[in-house]
Amino acid sequence: MSIDVLGIVVLALIFALGTWRSVNLGALALIGAVAVGTLVAGVGLDEIYEGFPADIFVLLVGMTFLFGVATANGTVEWVVDRAAHRVGDHAKVLPWVLFAVAAVPTTAGALGPAGVAILAPLGLRLSQRYNINPVLTSLMIVHGSAVGNFSPVNVLGAIVNQTMEREGLSSNPLLLFAGNLAFNVMLGGVIYWIYGGALRRRGADRSDTTSGLPDPTGGDVAQVPDGSGAVAVRGAAATTIAPSRSLPTLTSPQIVTIGAVLVVVAGAMIFGLDIGVLALTAAVVLRLVTPKSSEGAEKSISWNVVLLMCGIITYVALLQHIGTIGRIGHAVAGLSLPLLAAFIICLIAATVSAFASSAGTLGALIPLSVPLLAQGDVPVLGLIIALAVSATAVDATPFSTVGALTVANAPVSQQQRIFSGILRWGLSMIIVAPVAAWLMFVLVPSL
Repeated sequence: MSIDVLGIVVLALIFALGTWRSVNLGALALIGAVAVGTLVAGVGLDEIYEGFPADIFVLLVGMTFLFGVATANGTVEWVVDRAAHRVGDHAKVLPWVLFAVAAVPTTAGALGPAGVAILAPLGLRLSQRYNINPVLTSLMIVHGSAVGNFSPVNVLGAIVNQTMEREGLSSNPLLLFAGNLAFNVMLGGVIYWIYGGALRRRGADRSDTTSGLPDPTGGDVAQVPDGSGAVAVRGAAATTIAPSRSLPTLTSPQIVTIGAVLVVVAGAMIFGLDIGVLALTAAVVLRLVTPKSSEGAEKSISWNVVLLMCGIITYVALLQHIGTIGRIGHAVAGLSLPLLAAFIICLIAATVSAFASSAGTLGALIPLSVPLLAQGDVPVLGLIIALAVSATAVDATPFSTVGALTVANAPVSQQQRIFSGILRWGLSMIIVAPVAAWLMFVLVPSL
């Protein structure tokens, strides 16, 4: 058995064992990386450790710690209360509002994790308030963020366009952006249809925030915020409007926390500073200056998600280091059927990117596609768009940075449900995204 086949087989065993025995996949992946690297590939521990994603580690720890502080001192609850008053009784549009808001930072140039790290904890708690499926909320945030991935001013867009120019291929930044935008909006519609059934069935959102109060007429009564600080009491015969409790005023720790979060956002999105380092620094400073109100915030750090994410990435980095990913790509590019080769390259992009860096995957596979594109049987820009979409549509898996952030920042009671839901969706995208992207951007333009 070749080392490439063995590496893939071990990866499959890691997932099988982790599912069968409910063992953290990251821990299994770290052991697998050491075993395959040292015993088979002749790679030293120092080289294996180089694949450990220190930046992802700091990002996950920093963001979950920061919002742990914000949760402990009531800041998150205050923000959710304010947002609930704004949303009122229009919960059906909330997933699409989150989708659109998530698209803004990446379209403006920020990396996906920057916006998702801030929006996910607030969006998930807001959807919890309205009894909205947390998987729906998570996927809408992730794919909303993906809308701007290939904006001309986004790093991913710049990587793809610069790689094309370096390889002598003509690029079209606006068409790349538009193709990715259209694909993710389409996915947003599919996600809402699959996971938003309960929302669609609510005639006037009257069960969004059910209070459980008995209705003297025998019907159900629901308290629904009307967006103006009052609560509409609805039921079989209820039409009255009851005043809601007034929003509490901000405390000093909450004001400081909001200021710290805004500094993190500004530093990451305006000045391009590392959001993980910023978040960790902000969390530590808040713990020092508000020790009583933030007590216990460290317990909010999602160590299980950190281990999962870092272990899987370390193993895939080993496969890249020993050349497995590159050799598979070269073999596919040499196929005599250009359209089939184009599809397989998209499939490889989705599979690898589900567990590794999307930017790294695209940077490796675009040059491998050059011999295929040189034949003239495959539309150049169409294949590049299909590759870009395939490599990023799978980012909803809990093994990607944005996917892991949604799980890590979710309420503890929802984490397993979100993990399972986005895992199923993300793994399905390994097949669905390449097929759909290949049909839309490669096959149809070739006819």
